[in-house]
Amino acid sequence: MRKRLAGTSPYEAAYGFSRALRVGNRILVAGTAPIEEDGSSTPGDAGAQARRCFEIAVKAVEELGGTAHDMVRTRMFITDPDDADAIGRVHGEFFGDTRPTSTMVVVAKLLRPEWRIEIEAEAILDA
Repeated sequence: MRKRLAGTSPYEAAYGFSRALRVGNRILVAGTAPIEEDGSSTPGDAGAQARRCFEIAVKAVEELGGTAHDMVRTRMFITDPDDADAIGRVHGEFFGDTRPTSTMVVVAKLLRPEWRIEIEAEAILDA
């Protein structure tokens, strides 16, 4: 079984990717940036932007039949190491009980200069 989920990113159609993809019991969520429904960037600090990224990712997993508790891996790409604690706390709000494997990497830039974080996520559904 392969099912694709489209999102609201203005880059999906232009760059040829899907918001999320379910293959069997595995759900992969693409790089998810702090983008609002209207295509604008989420205003605010790194914590607010992280919250928006995780909301988008969890919603994608739910639309493909999973839950936040099915998450097994998250990857966070951040532009400022000083944001790590704020971002980590938001990650804990979403996944504190689940505790997926996780990586946080500091990068020089993201696609839009106002973005402070972008994430990827993976979920595996119980068989």
